[in-house]
Amino acid sequence: MIVGVGIDVVDVERFEASLSRTPALRDRLFTAAEAGRPMASLAARFAAKEAIAKALGAPVGMAWHDAEIVSEDTGRPRFEIRGTVAARAEVLGVAHVHVSLSHDAGIASAVVVLEG
Repeated sequence: MIVGVGIDVVDVERFEASLSRTPALRDRLFTAAEAGRPMASLAARFAAKEAIAKALGAPVGMAWHDAEIVSEDTGRPRFEIRGTVAARAEVLGVAHVHVSLSHDAGIASAVVVLEG
């Protein structure tokens, strides 16, 4: 059963300008493992974090570090959720989190499907 769906798109150049304008934003949004990735990859990861927030119903107090995108050995992205995100997922009965990332032509996007 589908518990939630979220999608988000990010203009990579605009996102890069935001990070340049507010340097602390990178640390607030991304874990240390995520923060060193190329800009298009960061934008896609931010889109994924926005998409999971939407799929969860935009929980108040969600901590960005509680939704981390990691890459499997195959390169496939997946979420590691903890803390505020895991707590909301548990309330909703989420058993699996599916995520797809893309970036091309200056746009990064992500889709998240929460399965119960």
